Amino acid sequence: MSNPQGSRKRFGQHFLQDLGVVEQIVRAIRPQPNDNMIEIGPGSGALTQPLLQQLKHLTVVEIDRDLVAQLRAQYSPDVLTILSHDVLKVDFVPLGAALRIVANLPYNISTPLLFHLAVIADRVVDQHFMMQKEVVDRMTAPCGSPQYSRLSVMLQYRYYMESLFDVTPDAFTPPPQVMSSVVRMIPLPAQRPRAQCDAAFAALVTRCFGQRRKMLRKSLQDWRTAIDWEALELSETARPQDVSVAQYIGLADQLLEKGLLQPKNQ
Repeated sequence: MSNPQGSRKRFGQHFLQDLGVVEQIVRAIRPQPNDNMIEIGPGSGALTQPLLQQLKHLTVVEIDRDLVAQLRAQYSPDVLTILSHDVLKVDFVPLGAALRIVANLPYNISTPLLFHLAVIADRVVDQHFMMQKEVVDRMTAPCGSPQYSRLSVMLQYRYYMESLFDVTPDAFTPPPQVMSSVVRMIPLPAQRPRAQCDAAFAALVTRCFGQRRKMLRKSLQDWRTAIDWEALELSETARPQDVSVAQYIGLADQLLEKGLLQPKNQ
């Protein structure tokens, strides 16, 4: 078996060891016996064990084969299903509906994983993640703040999100060099405000934040005269961080209806 330190370096893992923080996370999740819960990256099992004390069954996704072997030796397959895969390649659809997803996310995959999971948000009840505080701050940033970004818009388009509490580096082994936060993500309902085309909306947001310091009249100069700025209650001099999710939806719909924004541009 390779040494655990090597595994941590290879997969960017920082294992949670503070039992007080573990209890705080489990209280926030409030697992119920029959929940269809999935834990991503169980690592050494700091969350796995207390979750299984309240669940009849848990599914975990773990890429590290050494850790998979440890989990298989410790738990019966009747209570723990182990998917030994890269989570970014996992198809969550066969895992059912009403999913509750929890994770202490490796910092190097947190943003790609959030976009991967957004695709199956309609199958999810909630998500509780511990990740880098800076990422959580961007996820939950309000329009107009310096942290408001493409990540903010794309996730707030799909989820209600709340930063629950911060976690200091000494709660982990090895300690990361940054603060962590626990975030709750609840998918917005089917009747949520939604663009006519999700792909066109995503393409527009990506284009705007690709030049986040420029005014919209510069980054969207090809379409400037075709946009009804007044209807959007939006100034041409606004910058990307000053545009609300609702305004991005309206802007994307205007451009799509006029044939100026195509989904294939995503």
